[in-house]
Amino acid sequence: MTEGKYIFVGEMKKGGNYVAQKDIAEKILESYNDVFSDIVNVLLFDGREVVPADELEDQAPRAYYKTDGKIREIERDVAKRWKQGGIRIACVGLENQTRADPDMPLRIIGYDGAEYRAQLLADRMAGSRYPVVTLVLYFGCEKHWDQPLSLKERLEIPPEWDRFVNDYRINLFEIAYLDANQVELFQSDFRIVADYFVQKREKGDYIPSEREIRHVQETLQLLSVMSGDYRFEEAYYSSEAEGGLRNMCDVLDRVESKGIEKGIAKGIEKGLREGRMEAKREMAVSLAEMGLSVEKIAEAARVSTEVVRQWIACGGHPAG
Repeated sequence: MTEGKYIFVGEMKKGGNYVAQKDIAEKILESYNDVFSDIVNVLLFDGREVVPADELEDQAPRAYYKTDGKIREIERDVAKRWKQGGIRIACVGLENQTRADPDMPLRIIGYDGAEYRAQLLADRMAGSRYPVVTLVLYFGCEKHWDQPLSLKERLEIPPEWDRFVNDYRINLFEIAYLDANQVELFQSDFRIVADYFVQKREKGDYIPSEREIRHVQETLQLLSVMSGDYRFEEAYYSSEAEGGLRNMCDVLDRVESKGIEKGIAKGIEKGLREGRMEAKREMAVSLAEMGLSVEKIAEAARVSTEVVRQWIACGGHPAG
């Protein structure tokens, strides 16, 4: 049987269209081997290339368990197999969070437990087992993670039971609270993502760099969904016919340009709208001079009688 290291990157499943889009965006960017290995190497190994990108391959991300007589599945969005030396060394999971979840320790136990269970089912006679380590990436900018970091913190344990309950601690990384040195360690497009969230937390604003973006669409999709600012993704699609985007300076230039274009369009629309209203006002005054009732004028102009009375009053004519 061929052996290999297994590394899994995943996303918790939640309801809602917004979250579904976020899941997809994270999955697309993190599915690239260079981004995947970069996240693991920086957060676990201080930037040392312990997990080379060219030694990763896609792996089915699902695990199954039985409860209430039914087969259920746990799915991580992206799964990678790390093949090196024919020996399984470790399984690493990566869970993305935009909010602090009090049940995260329980969820991580579920993910890790499913992988340990898979090891048993794969080869019951195997003598060696490999560890499972899960990293939680928290993208919140407004405040630190303020929920339990361990199983014991989440449980209500009677004092006499405490020494019999095994603890389980999550490995939390707050992306918006990374320091500048940590951000600089990233070599993939994830540096742009991390830099954006750090700057937004520290300054409430973002100054782009000229660093080239390798996976432009996927990076901008992730930034759009995680920040709620869809101008990033719009900038990508609006620039495709104009030679594309190279870096975040290009992106923000395009965002600003689109903003100006929209402002001009709105100004023109407003002018036309106000012009039509002026024409209606002049018509209303003329019809009032001819003796037509306010009600008939309002019906013809498709406005309220109160508006017609204001027009007539401003035109120097009594309301009819």
